[in-house]
Amino acid sequence: MSNLKPVVVSKKILIPFILVTFLFALWGFANAVTDPMVQAFKKVLELSNSQAAWVQMAFYGGYFCMALPAALFMRKYSYKVGILIGLALYATGALLFYPAAQSESFMFFCVGLYILTFGLAFLETAANPYILAMGAKETATQRLNLAQAFNPVGLIAGLIVAQQFVLKNLQSDDISNFSTLDEASKIAIKTADLMVIRNPYVILGIVIIGIFVLFLVSKMPQSKEENGMPSIGETFKALVKNTKYILGVLSQILYVGAQIMCWTYIYQYAEGISIDNVTAGTYQLVAFGLFIVGRAIGTYLLKFMSSGKLLMYFAIFAIGCVAGTIFIQGIVGLYCLAGVSFFMSLMFPTIYGIALGDLTEEQSKVGSAGLVMAIVGGALMPKLQGMIIDAGGSGVADTKIMGVSEVNFSFILPLLCFVYIAWYGLRVHKKLI
Repeated sequence: MSNLKPVVVSKKILIPFILVTFLFALWGFANAVTDPMVQAFKKVLELSNSQAAWVQMAFYGGYFCMALPAALFMRKYSYKVGILIGLALYATGALLFYPAAQSESFMFFCVGLYILTFGLAFLETAANPYILAMGAKETATQRLNLAQAFNPVGLIAGLIVAQQFVLKNLQSDDISNFSTLDEASKIAIKTADLMVIRNPYVILGIVIIGIFVLFLVSKMPQSKEENGMPSIGETFKALVKNTKYILGVLSQILYVGAQIMCWTYIYQYAEGISIDNVTAGTYQLVAFGLFIVGRAIGTYLLKFMSSGKLLMYFAIFAIGCVAGTIFIQGIVGLYCLAGVSFFMSLMFPTIYGIALGDLTEEQSKVGSAGLVMAIVGGALMPKLQGMIIDAGGSGVADTKIMGVSEVNFSFILPLLCFVYIAWYGLRVHKKLI
């Protein structure tokens, strides 16, 4: 008997693996370019923190609504067809920013984001289990972490675009008392700023059309369930009975919520210590850099440590960073908030791999939908955090809660999320589920 460990990615499927891995960067770009838009729309359209959070509600709500239909579709057809539909919807949503800017309607922008994330739901529902299936089960979680390592590359590219081509060019951001301007000046600035917000999405839509053509002409492997496809009812029953999967979905909901809160509200946290949006974007760039480093180190450590144990350790350190964010005032608190990203880096693919680890390929297609639907945590929890920040008024430090400003206290939400994830990692490590 051979003691050789299966390779993570075989040479035979290297090109398809690279193509699918590129998709991870694409939705990372969409995530990163959208996060600063919460602050941009807030200023340009004079919204409260909770109103501006509708950006995230639209973005992550689209994942929730489309993930299961996407999984059921791919259960009948192929991963490749699912990817093509995802790219088409992605491009459509991005291109809708052109008429949205012309109409100057906040809700129209939200509709564009909603449709864009229909596409991302197809892409994530297809790409994650596809990567898991591209080789031996023993190396599946390591393979997914490797593919997910390219997600933060997209995040950094998206943030640079948002920072250099959007935030730096917003006229409203250069005016400290935008709300006090006369109506004619406001309208002129709003029109110009909405065009600035529009441009990266329209260019992105055109790029996605090119990638659609690339996938259309490429040959992609498609594996099939050896014993025939079970009924959808049997698949759902198997998933509901799988405790590791169900608790994993909840972990994913809380993880995505924590991630989006820590990335979206870094701008409000910086505002609370008198740091402007462009400079705050630099701190978010540092956070994404730490995210990449953490993902690389975490993927390497998975060679020597069980996924549950490593997940638990990373969650415990994340708890420590968020506690520093809440209770340490000033720039050190902002450093702690950026540092959370290092320990978040491993969580999404590791929870994904753990939750789907015991499932057949057909169960994974449907189970993947539950884990993508879990991204709804990124819609709900930032909205709740925005309401906490608005507790004392439209500012970010209008009142104190437990001795700290409202924006500091609002990070109690991601702290609680990481407590649960640490517990889940412990349960998996101890084989209690």
